[in-house]
Amino acid sequence: MRWSGNLAYAIGLITTDGSLSKDRRHINLTSKDKEQITNFAKVLNLKNKIGLKYSSYTHQKKYYQIQFGNVKFYKFLERIGLFPNKTKTLGKLKIPKIYFADYLRGHLDGDGCTYSYFDPRWKNSFMLYTTFTSASKKHLEWLRNRIKDLYGIEGKIGFQGKSTYNLRFAKKSSILLLKKMYYHKKVLCLGRKRLKVCHALSIINR
Repeated sequence: MRWSGNLAYAIGLITTDGSLSKDRRHINLTSKDKEQITNFAKVLNLKNKIGLKYSSYTHQKKYYQIQFGNVKFYKFLERIGLFPNKTKTLGKLKIPKIYFADYLRGHLDGDGCTYSYFDPRWKNSFMLYTTFTSASKKHLEWLRNRIKDLYGIEGKIGFQGKSTYNLRFAKKSSILLLKKMYYHKKVLCLGRKRLKVCHALSIINR
């Protein structure tokens, strides 16, 4: 496989919302956002049908999914550190540093978020946080260290509950990191999350 920013972004999605079958051939991506699936399919030039499935808990909330078989791509994913049943045991991945920001953007679009608000305790105090979520603390430790090594930006890992951890960046760190991830207005991303980022940064820049 030839690395590119879009491929790194797609691998970020697989890391968070994807799964590798034990047959060592099939890859699945599931998301509540159809745009996420169509972006993923575009990167990998997939013609497979986008399917629907429903939550096993509510039996109402629907998710979009795409599944495809590609032995060569599967082996590539294994070589960079992905594997079946990775949820709680995932560690470091081999992502080229030149495309790491794209990988992070995929990770954010998959299981991350940004949130912002005005803190009533402080006059004109607008707070902004960026978080990456995973059931594997080891993976988040690698993510935190890699971000620090590449960009000099520090984040903190905390327990989110239900065996889940988050890597969180506060306001100044978030601004720096988000500018790294959204380095161009045409980067591939989930539209609704980018709108939140742009809105928050526009308030900060007033």
